[in-house]
Amino acid sequence: MTSEAGAATAVHLAGVVKRFGSTTALDEVNLDVPTGQMLAVLGLSGSGKSTLLRTLNGLVRPTSGLVEVLGVDVTRARARQLRALRLQVGFIFQQFGLVGRLSVMENVLAGALGRIQGPRYGVLSYPRRLRVEALGHLERVGLEARAFQRADTLSGGQQQRVAIARTLMQQPVLMLADEPVASLDPESSATVMELLLRISREDHLTVIASLHQVELALGWADRMVGLRDGSVVLDARAAEIDHAAVMEIYRRGLAEEAIAVTGAAGRAPAFAGQGAGRARR
Repeated sequence: MTSEAGAATAVHLAGVVKRFGSTTALDEVNLDVPTGQMLAVLGLSGSGKSTLLRTLNGLVRPTSGLVEVLGVDVTRARARQLRALRLQVGFIFQQFGLVGRLSVMENVLAGALGRIQGPRYGVLSYPRRLRVEALGHLERVGLEARAFQRADTLSGGQQQRVAIARTLMQQPVLMLADEPVASLDPESSATVMELLLRISREDHLTVIASLHQVELALGWADRMVGLRDGSVVLDARAAEIDHAAVMEIYRRGLAEEAIAVTGAAGRAPAFAGQGAGRARR
């Protein structure tokens, strides 16, 4: 499949709906993501960001609609097809998911378990070629000197960089990141986002990251998609939109929530900065 610009399409969603009981998490989502793009998904908590990411590797099956990832129809894929797809789709979580008592090196090597046979116990149980590869990924994320340090002795930003190196050991084609910098300080957040962008460029890797931080999305993403109540309300290239326009995703959503709460009292909340002119980047 190719996009309108002729580039291969990594992700294609058509009319995707996901309901959890009476709650609609995704509402008629249509989205095409070309190979090599770094896409930021923005929105309030509960807007559907995490659900959207989880539909892409089959962790969540949509109620209706079509989800195609790397040419695989995820909505109809059987268990074996999903396992094969997940080897090509890396997933980075907010809480890192490292085994703290193990070394950084062994945590990174664990990313290769889907490529080899049998369980492994300790760094030396992995083939030398994988150990060399793991060191190379640690060098890419700037942590080769920490290879044999316990993972739980690292800072949050360093742990997330280890998680990225571990994901690279999968040799993924698509990388999903669910709030990858939500628990990090601003400096570490910028480092992680710069790293994801560099990897996307160097490896022609498609990256889709859910974020809350508008400035990071504007600074590092190629494209931004905004969700509100499960619907796409913004889809624009980062270079063609400003901070004020992106913040409308949040302002309108917060206003609707506040009105729902205070409507009985007949009062509508005021929001600082609403109606102010847009400041260009």
